[in-house]
Amino acid sequence: MESIGKEEKIACVIGDRSTSDVVVRLRTQEGRDDWLYCHSEILVKNCKYFADRLSENWPTCQILDSRNCVDVYCQELNFDYHVNLIRLLYIVIDGSVDDLWHGVRNALGILQVAVELGCPQIINACVNYLEAVTWEEAEEDEILKIVPRMGLQAEPILARLQPVNQSAIVNIFVSALRFATSSPPPQMNDLKSSAQEQLEYMLTEDDDAPLLTADDNIKLEVKECVNRLLSQFNDSLTALFCGSTESLSEAGNIQLFKSYLTDLSWACQILSKLEIMREFVEYWFDASDKIVKVLEQGSSTTEVIEIKLRAIEVTSKVLEAIGYGTVILPTAKRLQVLKVWLPFVRVTKPLIDSVTMNCENAMLLKLDGQMWQSLESTFVSIILALPSGDQAEVLTEWLDNEYMQYPDLTEAFEVWCYRSKVSKRRLSLLEDEHAMTNSF
Repeated sequence: MESIGKEEKIACVIGDRSTSDVVVRLRTQEGRDDWLYCHSEILVKNCKYFADRLSENWPTCQILDSRNCVDVYCQELNFDYHVNLIRLLYIVIDGSVDDLWHGVRNALGILQVAVELGCPQIINACVNYLEAVTWEEAEEDEILKIVPRMGLQAEPILARLQPVNQSAIVNIFVSALRFATSSPPPQMNDLKSSAQEQLEYMLTEDDDAPLLTADDNIKLEVKECVNRLLSQFNDSLTALFCGSTESLSEAGNIQLFKSYLTDLSWACQILSKLEIMREFVEYWFDASDKIVKVLEQGSSTTEVIEIKLRAIEVTSKVLEAIGYGTVILPTAKRLQVLKVWLPFVRVTKPLIDSVTMNCENAMLLKLDGQMWQSLESTFVSIILALPSGDQAEVLTEWLDNEYMQYPDLTEAFEVWCYRSKVSKRRLSLLEDEHAMTNSF
């Protein structure tokens, strides 16, 4: 017998009528009826189904010059897989030849037939092949439909799809987090962005539960990594704040500052999912004056305007945490953050819109319209939570400003008008109710 992939040198060649002693009839419900001239020695040796059918204990019919005949019924879509399997019974399969399967789908089809007919050698070879090769998405879906029904013999195929233990998940999360908050060479930025996307995905609850349930240790690791990022950003911010008036416009500073702001915008997403935004919000509040002054120093080039846009992205996430009570700040700080960022956003938004319409690099400045709408709603929420006198101060400044179109504070103005008009009546009613209660 020669090495694998060669037909056995015992004058047994499938389809050779002169040496065949058994006919395999492949039949379908659609009426297809193909005859394969085979050899009982090969079939019995390699396939339990044929071994049973050709044994003395199984009644057989004698046709075509006293040859045995075995019927195999199959569906039309599996017909070719049956033919391929019978041909493979004539091949010595010992693992030294890997090109017998002609792709994942074909191997999966043959595996189904091999399991059905009981061909252990072919089952083992199919499993080894499918376990080792890559799958396309559609092939993976097909494998998930078929293989689990095959039992333990096909289990190795599913090894890559099995749930991972929590320790392994934590290790890869921490490693990815440290890389995602680092400052690698520019040529590795795509790898860093990919790591950031996957970290966010691991913590996202969609059709499936989050891959990682963050405990105190994970939250501490995230805080430490983000704090290192904030420290680096702060060093850059301080250098720009103390430098020349055009320092932000220098190419190196632009790229570095934009990179930090992009990372901080992503970090807000992670901190928000883990409900640990407070330290970030407090830092951003403390640094807001300095950030705005540095941004206002820059020229009106597309690159500098993009940096302003990235800063607004981060600010929108910080204001959202403040406006919707995720992080509680005292009244004075809430008012102060409005006084810093409202004017900046008000002036910057038309500038971004103008550049977006007229600049060849407009795609760099594309921002989800929903973000602008959300930021506007957040401003309104923060204003309406202030004392009425502070609301009046903010709204007066808005009404006097030429850039009053965005953010549109009409809703806050309407609510303030209503509250102010009815306030005496509402409060007097409350005082009357209180007096009546005390009289009893």
